[in-house]
Amino acid sequence: MAKLKRKIVKHRKDTFAIIVDGETEVWYFQMLKRNEPSLQVNIEPKIPQKKKLAEQYKKVLELAEDYTKVFWIIDLDVLIAESKVAKKGGVNKIRQLRDYLNELKIKYNNVITILNNPCLEYWFVLHFKQTTKYFSKCSDAEKQLKKHLIDYEKTQKYFTKQDNDIYLKLKSRLSTAIANSKGMQRMNIDEIERGICEMNLFFENEQIIIKYE
Repeated sequence: MAKLKRKIVKHRKDTFAIIVDGETEVWYFQMLKRNEPSLQVNIEPKIPQKKKLAEQYKKVLELAEDYTKVFWIIDLDVLIAESKVAKKGGVNKIRQLRDYLNELKIKYNNVITILNNPCLEYWFVLHFKQTTKYFSKCSDAEKQLKKHLIDYEKTQKYFTKQDNDIYLKLKSRLSTAIANSKGMQRMNIDEIERGICEMNLFFENEQIIIKYE
């Protein structure tokens, strides 16, 4: 009788996909991966080839089939600007986003949406102070950030500098940022003139265990 070989089942490592529409988010999460090698999940930040809202949403749905969790990080500044200038009868991006969020909530339990208004720099600001101030432009949030992080530059060189990257610069204040972000409740998506940052939804995930300095 031929000896039966025992089937070896390989457990697939949990993977998180992060969909963003800008390079700053990719650089930030790449530095998180670089500095936190003990994380129990593989984090893959991705920028869709086409950055339009509909294309991002399509990519989120595709990745939801293959990844343990998909985080869709959405900066609202551009969507708000596009909605304000939309011609009568045209697509209102904020309403389009609202429809996408509702559908994801109903159909996908492994997709987590994270809103930042106006942009990721708001998250960086929250490392230094608690605020709910509304910045209509990302550049205004950057000006606020530079009051605390004087040398801040929105460049790959600055974000990824060896031993002094953006994540390392801010890590000692990460717990403060999470607490400040947690206190900002999600707004009614139609009430857009309000500062918001939901990055705590990523860092409070049970599989993201980071020891704060």
